[in-house]
Amino acid sequence: MQIHDKGFLLQGSEQNRLRQEGIRMRLFILLAVLYSGVRSNTVPQKMYGRITSPNFPKVYPNHKEKIWNITVPKGYSVRIYFTHFNLELSYLCEYDYVKLSSGGKTLAMLCGQDSTDTEEAPGNRTYISVDNHLVVVFRSDYSNEKPFTGFEAFYAAEDIDECKQPLDTKSLCSHHCHNYMGGYYCSCRVGYKLHENKRTCTGELFLDEEILPYLQHPLKSGPDNNIKVKAVGFCFHF
Repeated sequence: MQIHDKGFLLQGSEQNRLRQEGIRMRLFILLAVLYSGVRSNTVPQKMYGRITSPNFPKVYPNHKEKIWNITVPKGYSVRIYFTHFNLELSYLCEYDYVKLSSGGKTLAMLCGQDSTDTEEAPGNRTYISVDNHLVVVFRSDYSNEKPFTGFEAFYAAEDIDECKQPLDTKSLCSHHCHNYMGGYYCSCRVGYKLHENKRTCTGELFLDEEILPYLQHPLKSGPDNNIKVKAVGFCFHF
């Protein structure tokens, strides 16, 4: 079978190949159109940025949802504050709202312009994520009677001081904790050395061999135990 196309002689197999390429191209265009309608945006990893409601500073549309997934390098948290906030006010922000989430927890549910007894608006407050990831969700319901203009917010990465632990939590380091931008490291007092786990400090206490038989319980070694036998002495962890 032969066909003529603009002066070129094409075999049937070539015609099939061109038809398949056309199908693939149409499929690619369709997927691109569908992907453009996805409402979730993964913000590229950077140290600061700006996000706004749809159409800002104009009136935001009805029945709209948009999600920003903001990620900064590990060792940092995300600090966000609002320079403009004008959303519909509703009881417990059930209609239009901006929700901030981090670490599986809701940091804030925001709506209106000013805080009330049951609703929260950001005002001059800043919000900080619990880790290096912050999710911002904007949602509007099916109708608004007034021209609400939405929000404008700026975010920035902020170093997490791992050495400042709450009093009811276990310290990261046995002796000394040193914070730096994006992380921390541990060190030990004079006479001790840092264990392989980079957090525990160890030292050796040598005892007379005659004392060892009087120990009533065998001692197991390991970085999680307080004491372990070594030669004719003890290696203890602090």
